[in-house]
Amino acid sequence: MLARHQIGAAILDAHGTIHLGLHLDAMVGRAAVCAEAVALGVARMSTAAPLILAAAVRHPKPDERTPPRLVPPCGLCRELLLDHAPDLAVVIGAPEGPRITALSHLLPHKYIGTKWAVPQPSSPAREGGCHGLPHAGT
Repeated sequence: MLARHQIGAAILDAHGTIHLGLHLDAMVGRAAVCAEAVALGVARMSTAAPLILAAAVRHPKPDERTPPRLVPPCGLCRELLLDHAPDLAVVIGAPEGPRITALSHLLPHKYIGTKWAVPQPSSPAREGGCHGLPHAGT
């Protein structure tokens, strides 16, 4: 069965190459893959260059009468993209028109685990506890 893909994403690398991805829907919702994740995989298959800018566009369903629009990455994609491109900027829709913002601004308290032995960008969540108070035990 061919379905119309509603979301497409593009990621620009530091060499000027644009890597494309599209949302892969599935009958089981958890099996669906976001367009940003597909674009990230395509980018990493092609290059180790820094990724600098991402954008995603939602196309209307066939019965909708709305124009395509920019959409921000979902929470899972924010985590995934920041894991692989900590300095990534994103194009998002805003009432005054499209704007570019650091992805880290959309996820200011990113989860920082111990799975990888590589330094991750600092986040407000790591710099202090709740309401600016030190973490317990410090």
